Parts: sequence; C-alpha cells; structure tokens
Amino acid sequence: CEEKTLVSNSSSSQNYFSLLFLKTMTLRSVAIASTLSLGLASAQETAGANPIQNENGLVRIPMKKRSDHEMVAAHLKRERDALLLALKEKDAKVADVESDIEISKLAASAVLRGSQPKFGDQMEEFLTEGKAENVIIKDYSNAQYYGEVEIGTPPQKFAVVYDTGSSNLWVPKINCQNCGYWFIHGGKSKFDSSKSSTYQADGSDFHITYGSGDVEGFFSFDTVTLAQDLQITGQKFAEVQDAGGLGIGYMMGQFDGILGLGFETLSLGGATTVFKNAIDQGVVNQPVFAFDLGDEGDGELTFGGYDDSKFKGDISWIPLSAATYWQIDIENISLGSFSSGATSGIVDSGTSLITGPSSAILQLATSSGAMPNIMGEYTIDCGKVDSIPNLEFQINGKTFTVPGKDLVISSAGTCLFAMMGMDIPQGPQWILGDVFMRKYYTIFDYQNQKVGLAEPN
Repeated sequence: CEEKTLVSNSSSSQNYFSLLFLKTMTLRSVAIASTLSLGLASAQETAGANPIQNENGLVRIPMKKRSDHEMVAAHLKRERDALLLALKEKDAKVADVESDIEISKLAASAVLRGSQPKFGDQMEEFLTEGKAENVIIKDYSNAQYYGEVEIGTPPQKFAVVYDTGSSNLWVPKINCQNCGYWFIHGGKSKFDSSKSSTYQADGSDFHITYGSGDVEGFFSFDTVTLAQDLQITGQKFAEVQDAGGLGIGYMMGQFDGILGLGFETLSLGGATTVFKNAIDQGVVNQPVFAFDLGDEGDGELTFGGYDDSKFKGDISWIPLSAATYWQIDIENISLGSFSSGATSGIVDSGTSLITGPSSAILQLATSSGAMPNIMGEYTIDCGKVDSIPNLEFQINGKTFTVPGKDLVISSAGTCLFAMMGMDIPQGPQWILGDVFMRKYYTIFDYQNQKVGLAEPN
C-alpha cells in the first residue's frame, strides 16, 4: 500500500511497517464519477435506513452498497484520464525510453488520486515496466459499503466506512480543509464540538502522511452512538482538520469518515477502539459483530452477536494468526493452474476487491482472460465472464469458493476484474475484501480472536 507515516505511541515497529503499506491500499478515486452518473446526494443518505435493535439484543446497522454502475463508471473515468495525461506528456516530445516510463508513472499516479494535481504531491511513486499490475495505495473511496454513526450530545450523524482493517474512528471537523464541497453529494457532515454537551478536549495530534499528502487533526473525547441507542461514553476519536492526503477520491466519496473495527495494536494515539469500549462498558451482549453484505443489494452489520437467520449450515471458525488486523493463515489459493501455496491474509470490510501479490494477481488475471490497463487495473471481455474458473481458498482445512462470475464487477458493457495486485513487504499477503465477504456471512469474535464463515441464505 502507499507509503505513509503514522504518529502513534502504541503500534509496534512491525505493525507500523505493515500498516504503512496495508492501510493505504484501495483509496482509489472510485467515487469520482458518482456525481456524473448518479447525481447529487447527501452523505447521510448513504447510511441507509434507520438502525434497528431487535428482541435478541442484536444491534443492526444497515450498510448502503454503492452500485456496480458507479464502480465501473469511476474505473472508466480513471482510464480515460490516464490515457489523456499520457498523450499530453508524449505531445511534449518526451522521446527517450526513460521519460516514457516516467509518463506511465505520472499517468497511473494521477488517476489513482483522481487526476487532480493539487492535493499534496499527487505524483506518487508508482510502477516501473513489468509491474503495471501493482498498486500501492489505500483509498477508502473504493469501499462499497457505508453505515451510520453518531457522535456527541445531541448526536451528530456521519456516514462512515466500518473498516475491519483499521482501528481508529475519525470524522472531519467544521472548517476542515479539503473535506468536500456542498455541491458534491451535498457535502461532508462535519463535527462541531461546540454543539456537544459531552465533548471533552484532548488535543494530541492525529497525523497520517500519505504519499499524496497529509491527513491532520487532533484527538478528542465524546459519546459515540451506534444504532441510535447503543451509547459508548468517553470515546477517543480524531477530528480531521485537513484531509488533503486522501485526495480527490475522498472529496468525491460518499462517506465522511472511518470507524475502525481492528485491534488496538493498530490504533493511533493509543485510542481504545469503539468496539473494545462497547465491550468494556457492557453495551453489547457479546464481544462479536458480523457482516451480511448480500450479493446484489445493501448489507447489514450486527453488533453484540450474530444472526443465525442470515445463514444456513454450520459456521466454520478460523483462528487468527495475529490479532492486529483480522489476520488468518491460508493453506492455498487456487484458480485454474495457479496455486499460491501457504500464505496469509486478512478479512477486510474496508476493501472492495481481493488483493494479492502483484505477480500472483497477474497469473490469476491471465488465467481468467483479463487484461491490464494503464493504471494496473484489469478488465475482461464480458462475453468470457461465464468461463472464468472458480477462485478457491483453502483455510483451516476447508475450501471457500468465490465463483468465477463473481470475480467481475460489470455495468454497461464493461467488466472490471475484481482482483488487484499489491505487494506488501511484511505482514499479510492477501486481502479478502468485500468480493469475498459477499459470498459468506462473516462473523468477527473479538474475545476469542477468530473469524467465522457461513453460507448465507
């Protein structure tokens, strides 16, 4: 993932290094075409219907899914912008091979940040010849699912990515710079501490430096509310005052902030995570949450347990190999003639696609008939979708399958291959994002440090 610097007193050096790469991964500007293709909408609309608490004590938060049409439209815009930029540079008569490689770097880098030159240094170090499938970036606007959270008293509502691949809660504050405009999805919701009677200042720095620029703010404390009546008091969270490092992808995205559901070893500023505080304060029945992302429509996030009406058969429990991310050992990944051998991965709700080492993804894409473009993304002839082999994960002695047809995001005659290359020097090698999670009811057991997978109804 894209290089970034994390200011944290609690992360170990190994977690720091892996997070440096991992949590900069899919912040690609997928949302850029959203206003063009779907019109304007407020950020709160992305949160879906009102949260529900049922008689079992389960707390349900609807998860709004961005359409495949929007995902593909954004891909096409990135591709067009990359080609235009490359042609522009070539028209400037940059003739030698070295300069041509630099053109590709600039084109690919620019589209990853929305082809806009001024959000920090947009010209991120990207790829060299032969590595065009490798994308080292984290861009939450590539996430497809958003839910609602409330902060303060009275509560202020925000649409957030519920992200099992990070651990902090952050939202933009009033007067935040580079935090969206009113004419893009109605603007971002911004936290106003002066309107909360339960607000407590902290003031310590919250600072992440992306390759494209900084995300800066400060920590504060306030009441956080899930599902309208599940209150967590004294929650440490970050008020972001400059989101320039997230680039145009964040400005165009349909979310305000991030609510991390990872473990505290990844938490910046020593902040106790929202879910750990919910457990400690006794506001959830069990230290468990679960995602039902559905196949075509919106999904649902459940806190305090799991809903056995959402799946059939037994739950396959998988112990974590590391309680940082929700990291698991993988015995093998196979598709056609490709076989990975023993490896590791994380189950990450904040990532749309399945990612793996760039060389492996190249083999998988080739086996599937997909072709790379100038940005290192893959597309496939829509007529060949039915012939894509199944992708199989051998995990804890069982096989978990993603059918070949589900490895494609399609709309209006364009089929985007839903796998992406990313090289991580240390830590988990694969990310099992929403493409994988849509095929299984996915349970996260915080106390027992295990993940459960079951066949959805």
